[in-house]
Amino acid sequence: MKQPNPSRRDLLAAAAGCALSSGGLVRTCAAAAGGHVNRWADTPFLAGVNMAGADFGYVVPGVFGTNYTYPTCEEISYYRGLGFNVIRLPFLWERLQPDLYSDFDAEEWERLRTVLVCALNEGLHVILDPHNNAKRRISADGFSTQHFIGTPEVPTDAFIQFWLELIRRAPSKQVIYGLMNEPVDISAQAWFDIAQACINAIRRTDATNMILAPGTMWTSAHLWRQGGNEIFSDLVDPIGYTAIEVHQYFDGDSSGRTGDAVSPTIGLERIAEFDAWARRNNRKAFLGEFGPSPDPVNLQALEKLLVHISENRDVWIGWTAWAAGPWWPDDFPFKLDYLPSTVIPPQTRVLMDFARKR
Repeated sequence: MKQPNPSRRDLLAAAAGCALSSGGLVRTCAAAAGGHVNRWADTPFLAGVNMAGADFGYVVPGVFGTNYTYPTCEEISYYRGLGFNVIRLPFLWERLQPDLYSDFDAEEWERLRTVLVCALNEGLHVILDPHNNAKRRISADGFSTQHFIGTPEVPTDAFIQFWLELIRRAPSKQVIYGLMNEPVDISAQAWFDIAQACINAIRRTDATNMILAPGTMWTSAHLWRQGGNEIFSDLVDPIGYTAIEVHQYFDGDSSGRTGDAVSPTIGLERIAEFDAWARRNNRKAFLGEFGPSPDPVNLQALEKLLVHISENRDVWIGWTAWAAGPWWPDDFPFKLDYLPSTVIPPQTRVLMDFARKR
């Protein structure tokens, strides 16, 4: 939806420059002034990590510090120091908004806002990632059952309202709106309709932030066509600033349950079909999850995949590796740090090298 003239809010945001407020987040840098703008030309290549923890726990909503956690400012600063320029922040919708259409939980929002302030002050981009697989639990049944978005229990309008409130609170241009983590067990058509409705609603506001839209079947790159996700060639963003998010792991069943890789070329092989689809349909792509481990074959697969992404920036805008976060046990194959130790795992060193060359 083109606007012939910039809104008053756009002009005020442009005048404000890059700033943070104590009570919330203020749009950073100049907002777009309407008309056709190639926003991708000014978008830096994104290289970063998932900072997991707020998505943890099978108890919903759960107890902070017992069932789940958030990254600290020190942890965020650590990854900034390694050369990364983006974090993906998984969290659960139910915790931030326990009741559909309601206000956000004040304590939970403050936890999330603190992460945003720390990251933005470090100059990082932040991908907000409701880690819900296109469903959520509701207070009406004591959070006992997962209900899909688009059902009477969790209407699409409730999902849209959630996002509109989230973007109202977090409009900084450094914030990227990742619509949903890994939709699964929902048809591509149903999920496409939900994603399109949400994008339309976001763009009816003044928000010109980047959006990431996943496919269904865990948004796995190697299952892109099998899942019916080629329908996303029809996805429309009125300002042309939505990328398609895919995930890809290297183990035998692509689940990321182990750190073993099938072969040194398995990453390239598994993204090939999606890669060709994205180029054919002039779609930007983002690799939101993949599992680098110390396994020697995995390291080879990792390097080959990152080389390909770096050399094909007409399609790929970046990546975030799985996973950082303080609660991963030391034997977790994809653990990216041993904080507070200064030892840097080999897979993190590979990621660092590519991040610093971006």
